Amino acid sequence: MMKLSKISLLCGLLFVCMLSCKEKNIGIEETPIGSNTDPEKDFPFYDTSLSMDERVEDLISRLTLEEKADQMMHSTSGIERLGIPPYGWWNEALHGVGRSGTATVFPQAIGLGATFDSDLAFRVSSAISDEARAMHNAAKEKGYHLRYSGLTFWTPNINIFRDPRWGRGQETYGEDPFLTSILGTSFVRGLQGDNPDYLKTAACAKHYAVHSGPEKLRHEFDAIASPKDMWETYLPAFEALVKADVEAVMCAYNSTNGQPCCSNNYLITDVLRNQWNFDGHVLSDCWAIVDLYTPADKGGHGVANSQAEAAALAVEHGVSLNCGSTYLDGLPQAVKEGLITEEEIDAQLAILLRTRFKLGLFDPKGSNPYDDISVDVINSDEHRSLAREVAQKGIVMLKNNGALPLKNDLSRYFVTGPNATSADVLLGNYYGVNPKLVTVLEGVAGAIHPGSQLQYRMGALLDRESLNPQDWATPNAGTSDATIAVLGISSLLEGEEGESLASSTAGDRLDYNLPKNQIDFLKKLRNAAGERPIIAVITGGSPMNLAEVHELADAVLLAWYPGEEGGNAVADIIFGKVSPSGRLPITFPKSLDQLPPYEDYSMKGRTYKYMDEDPLYPFGYGLSYGSFTYGDLNISKSSISKDEEVSITVDVTNQSDIPSDEVVQLYLSDLEASVDVPNYQLYGVQRVNLGAKESKNITFTLQPSAFQMVDNDGNRVFEPGKFTVYVGGSSPMKRSMELGAPKMSTGTITLN
Repeated sequence: MMKLSKISLLCGLLFVCMLSCKEKNIGIEETPIGSNTDPEKDFPFYDTSLSMDERVEDLISRLTLEEKADQMMHSTSGIERLGIPPYGWWNEALHGVGRSGTATVFPQAIGLGATFDSDLAFRVSSAISDEARAMHNAAKEKGYHLRYSGLTFWTPNINIFRDPRWGRGQETYGEDPFLTSILGTSFVRGLQGDNPDYLKTAACAKHYAVHSGPEKLRHEFDAIASPKDMWETYLPAFEALVKADVEAVMCAYNSTNGQPCCSNNYLITDVLRNQWNFDGHVLSDCWAIVDLYTPADKGGHGVANSQAEAAALAVEHGVSLNCGSTYLDGLPQAVKEGLITEEEIDAQLAILLRTRFKLGLFDPKGSNPYDDISVDVINSDEHRSLAREVAQKGIVMLKNNGALPLKNDLSRYFVTGPNATSADVLLGNYYGVNPKLVTVLEGVAGAIHPGSQLQYRMGALLDRESLNPQDWATPNAGTSDATIAVLGISSLLEGEEGESLASSTAGDRLDYNLPKNQIDFLKKLRNAAGERPIIAVITGGSPMNLAEVHELADAVLLAWYPGEEGGNAVADIIFGKVSPSGRLPITFPKSLDQLPPYEDYSMKGRTYKYMDEDPLYPFGYGLSYGSFTYGDLNISKSSISKDEEVSITVDVTNQSDIPSDEVVQLYLSDLEASVDVPNYQLYGVQRVNLGAKESKNITFTLQPSAFQMVDNDGNRVFEPGKFTVYVGGSSPMKRSMELGAPKMSTGTITLN
């Protein structure tokens, strides 16, 4: 009895000690709060009748300094005494909910960019946010609080794809600020929803700013951009998303014009907060704060001497959320050293917590309509159909000598190439997973007549010669009615630093060519096929040298990374179920010799706006099975003042018998500017479906801001002079018409 009493007493004392330590947050690991825990939620910050500011203030008042630092980390601990579960801020939704589980895998962002369709971008992101809420609700019910199960998505990537060498260019919508802006704002609206009281999910504009490689140097390089390039090219999309109420902005790893982006007073304070009035939160790219105190000779910026200094520097410059490791210990130490005050930390934490309140994370279940979204939406038939539609509309036909569309009842087809059965080429990077990924081989197999034969052999490896001298593949090209060769690159060769396993250049593509063994294989196929058609399907997320492919193949389709329904979408195009309508959101140079050095962030000589040499394929280019003509432009006013808008109308006709989408593009060219200005700039896009022999009247409205130029100081100004208006199915580069794009219609407007 005596021994039992002592044991009971010791257990009781230990229990009291644990409670005391827990209350003081000393040496006891927090236990995640699951759905079966029902703490007393009688604190004012749970009271939905109070204002958000009152609730945020109450919550902050109950936190220790250490807890405040913890809540500013990308993976926060739970606070059991307050009934707060852990929360993971880090989540991805670049082209579907990523890294979290089964989800619809839409085409990679560059493929969505190739649709030139802002309404489609909205539909995609609305579907993604539905799935995100459903997955979050399901995880919450299970008491799971892992990374990638939250509602804060670090998407979209609206950096400008200024150079084809950048391996992460696939994450963007291309090289044009206008196109990036309209797609990005639509994507944000779909992610965040339209409820007046709650965010559906929280979107994030990244990477702010002037960030597009080199990937290997991203933690240390200084992107030098003139005021003109900043305000004409690198900042407009960020400004557009801020105006669209994007909830978060991610500061980039690199420096811009001498200051690290995550402690850049000009970018964060002067522009983002004061000029654009951004009221959401700023977060660091992952471990970017570490770069602040890593010496320059060790691959960082070296602007701080310690973790504490770096943490204080970032918070002082308005970075509320640290993806990484610095704030947890660095902020309490910074307060101890007098580098920052707790009040300054509170101010940034308040901004950050407002996002969680907007998401309804401190409200009773059922308070917002998104709590009821069922898991039935995840990879639903409707979403699969949407993924297929995006892939169809994003595939760009670069060449067709009449070989396409193929009949689906020929006697024999041959599918070959390193990417024909690859799931990797469907995904790109930042992807989710799916139980039914349709490869190109599977798509073709599902589309042909049961009486037709289909042969498949890989034939070639992705980026190296076969070690086996036997060739059982290429003879099939000579005995088949058509050969479909699936070539190109994959995420093994391009992507983010550390992820591209076959890349020796940290995911960047410093060699612009396709792997030589693929070209050699295509030559062998050509010799074997003779006059029989070869259709080259090219995968990848960036421009590449396709000159030899263009010469060797009868038709060339650029499929990008086309998502879970990619194989079906490719087959839909090949067999004429759908007419191709994708357009290039980035210029394909003939070689890297046509471009400035990769590290040079000046726009001179870059993109369709400033490139004077003829490219291989121009921006906005893409062929169709339809045949389009454009009538004369009708311009409402040929002479305007700086406060007048202009309407421009044009008749577009499909002269063919094949119903097709045309992507009608409007460009402006300033003919009399006093400074260097773009050759022309995109200012309008409309995707229109035209039936056989059908005509439609298309109207664009140009706001006065379209006639402003950006001067050398970065100011948008009006300057009297003449402007040429171009409307057509591609950019005005003469190469477009040489490749078969319809002739553009033009007109002139004078600004007084």
